[in-house]
Amino acid sequence: MDIIHAIILGIVEGITEFLPISSTGHMIVVADWLGIPRESQNTAFEIIIQFAAIFAVIANYTDKFHPRHLKLWVKVLIAFLPIAVIGFLFADLIESLFDVKIVAWMFIIGGVIFLLLEHFYRDSPHRVHDMENMSFQQAAWVGFAQIFALVPGTSRAGATIVGGMLAGLDRKASAEFSFLLALPVLGASSAYSLLKHYDEFASTSFAPLIVGFVVSFVVAYLTMKIFLGFLEKFTFRTFGIYRILFGLLLLWWLA
Repeated sequence: MDIIHAIILGIVEGITEFLPISSTGHMIVVADWLGIPRESQNTAFEIIIQFAAIFAVIANYTDKFHPRHLKLWVKVLIAFLPIAVIGFLFADLIESLFDVKIVAWMFIIGGVIFLLLEHFYRDSPHRVHDMENMSFQQAAWVGFAQIFALVPGTSRAGATIVGGMLAGLDRKASAEFSFLLALPVLGASSAYSLLKHYDEFASTSFAPLIVGFVVSFVVAYLTMKIFLGFLEKFTFRTFGIYRILFGLLLLWWLA
């Protein structure tokens, strides 16, 4: 992997990690298009840029790391537990699902779900407009929805946002809770991958890792802010349409 590849993949990870369009799906596809093989250096790179996304959340929500927000973090933990348990029990099965055709179909299915969700969505004063005010039960529903993100192409952000909206949160609150929920999910995933592939860092060129980390962090940090601003004026229909078109493009490309 060279510096140009690191910049491109860093941008892709930074943009897609917190949007409901599947970062894993985009990374698989873009790496394949760039002709980047699955080797030790690239595995190390994927781990590093995931850590960059974690730091982007911390930088955007430094005010939440205070004891007065303990109740919010308990809700984050509740929402994290389902995917932690299922991911641990079925790790090998999940790994076997990493196929571009599966990614394509999950893009399309996810897009249709977003269009249906927005069609029936009704905002009201009864919806939760601040994630601090969500209930423990709503957090559990978001956690259940996140399990579907284990299928490549589904999108962790997409699954949790849909789960949040169905549980009674508004668009912005769903997105923000999805951001915080990324911390334990990406943290656990990155830590597991690091332990599993730690020896592969020894043979890795550190220049692409550093460049990829910086690019991914900056892009993810900005994407989160722009995304929340977008949701104040628009809906998720755009993402639904994008997912369907991208999925169809992938199926055409695979044909």
